[in-house]
Amino acid sequence: MSVTLKVTTQTGADAGTVDVDDELFGVEPNIAVLHQVVTAQLASRRRGTHSTKTRSEVRGGGAKPFRQKGTGRARQGTSRAPQMRGGGVVHGPRPRSYAQKVNKKVIRKALAGALSDRVQSERLLVVDAWSFDAPKTKDAAAVISALELSGRVVIVINDEDDTAARSFRNIPGVQLLQGSELNAYDILCSDWLVFTTATLPGGES
Repeated sequence: MSVTLKVTTQTGADAGTVDVDDELFGVEPNIAVLHQVVTAQLASRRRGTHSTKTRSEVRGGGAKPFRQKGTGRARQGTSRAPQMRGGGVVHGPRPRSYAQKVNKKVIRKALAGALSDRVQSERLLVVDAWSFDAPKTKDAAAVISALELSGRVVIVINDEDDTAARSFRNIPGVQLLQGSELNAYDILCSDWLVFTTATLPGGES
């Protein structure tokens, strides 16, 4: 089975319809799967370069800070012990990877759920093709206005859309993605998701 989506020109005129796979655009979004994939995606973006020094890495502390007996204080062997000011850190953060393993089937299911959510909320737009004579932000802004797009707009492009990409890239709120970069998180964060018939996953003209 397939789902039928309307197609428009970049000026907003009707350009027919396109059939897409209902396994990508017609499923019921699974909240648990979306949460798992989005959480893993955000975790993988963390650099994990945070680091603290242990007592063995802090410079100094070779001599006892004061004598063993007669001071009335607890004995100390080094001024770089964790309980001393300027000392090392116990169980502090160390460089690590936050990446989480997620099965490919789960990632695909989350992508299908995000795409279906945009279809159900009528926030997915299909344009027949981009036609810009030259890279010009003013022309791209006119297209955004003609298509009545607002908020955060994700536009999916391919290598042949270089002129369009250079036109859209300086418009605030517009994010450009290659088809291979399409993911559940960016879709769910968008107010509008825009494809061309060439970048539409599973499209059948």
